Amino acid sequence: MGDTLTIRTVAEFAAAGELPEVVFWTGCAGSFDDRAKKITKAFARLLHKSGVSFAILGSEEGCTGDPAKRAGNEFLFQMQALQNIEVLNAYGIQSLVTACPHCFNTLKNEYPALGGHYSVKHHTQFLQELLQSGRLRVEGGKFEGKKIVYHDPCYLGRANGEYEAPRAVLAALEGEMLEMKRSRKNGLCCGAGGAQMFKEPEPGRQDINVARTEEALALQPDIIATGCPFCNTMLTDGTKHFHQEGKVEVLDVAELIARANDLV
Repeated sequence: MGDTLTIRTVAEFAAAGELPEVVFWTGCAGSFDDRAKKITKAFARLLHKSGVSFAILGSEEGCTGDPAKRAGNEFLFQMQALQNIEVLNAYGIQSLVTACPHCFNTLKNEYPALGGHYSVKHHTQFLQELLQSGRLRVEGGKFEGKKIVYHDPCYLGRANGEYEAPRAVLAALEGEMLEMKRSRKNGLCCGAGGAQMFKEPEPGRQDINVARTEEALALQPDIIATGCPFCNTMLTDGTKHFHQEGKVEVLDVAELIARANDLV
């Protein structure tokens, strides 16, 4: 499929007197990081295929403030959050979906205290609902016989207790699902959370992303599946550390479903 993808903004919906079914919160990574943009496009194509009426805020979307808050700058966090809340409330937005667990956690759990009350879903939860309702189907057996290991993002798993939705979506691929010993509530962080993504690691025996990738590679998977753009970056760096980037792919859950449907 070509790279052309037309997505309406919330402002365009408003100008037509309409309200989208859901607003796709793309997040900073999904908007600006070249690798994460592929995740954004894959999920958007799945929404199109499913007939979901959705929109993005575009230039009106700002950072949720997650990195600032985790780094200890509460003042900056509240400034960023209040600006987003003002925009969302002005449009009367009620439902949000995002492919970033950091955005998901912040929008869902920290915006209400500042006046931002929304139904917020992670994209794997939304995909599970689309599959269960029949609005989305997984076509073809592209992943039959492929070994897939899923890494739990901290802000989706331990922070919000969501372990089953991504696994349920991956189960539709008919691949062989593998589990690392440290998974679900005992999962190991990729090393990017808490604003650690944006700084060099402290001296130690081994970088966390290298340790986590080592656990995944020990299962000899064909694919390491993620549900977070930050995890994707850290685990991709890990496969490069072990010179496995040509053998093991690191792909988002949405990318896997989109690939199964020949959308990417």
